[in-house]
Amino acid sequence: MASRSTQILEAAARVIARRGVRGLRVEELAAEAGVSTALIYYHFKDRNGILLKTLEFINDRAERYTTERDPDAPPLSPREELEHTLLLELQDTTEVRENSSAWGELRASAVFDDVLREDLTRATLVWVQEVAALLGQVRPMAPAVALAGAAERLTALLEGLSMRWLSGTLQISHARALMSEGIEAEVERLGRRP
Repeated sequence: MASRSTQILEAAARVIARRGVRGLRVEELAAEAGVSTALIYYHFKDRNGILLKTLEFINDRAERYTTERDPDAPPLSPREELEHTLLLELQDTTEVRENSSAWGELRASAVFDDVLREDLTRATLVWVQEVAALLGQVRPMAPAVALAGAAERLTALLEGLSMRWLSGTLQISHARALMSEGIEAEVERLGRRP
């Protein structure tokens, strides 16, 4: 059984995905989580605390669903691992839709919120570093600066494709195909000699 704070964070991700950051009301969050508003304030102190912890929660959840593997499945090559990990961010499941929508909302709100911007910057940096490490497995001779640049482009592409998919302006199959093409282009670029 999930802890009360996890239960509240799951509800916060749902509410933010459904109504946006500006639509997040503690009373609605309490009703969604099935807890009292006092319990929410006990765990998170204030609205900003809820937002920061929700950002952390959705990052942890994305980490889980992009790295979980069937223990009986054959191991993936580094190239397959890279593509598999990135494409798991474009799957039509409730969890991924909520995560991607909430991430987009929190990112948009960070434009106006310095504290949220700091945490989002850190979370984005970690994500870029993780993708750069995957790229480094594919192209071990590529310079670190090239790996970082490729990871920046791929994560930005993924965020853009995700928002277009979620807003209904792009079919998920097309978004996945475009992401695969972007991965291929970056891997090829990294393989070229300077």
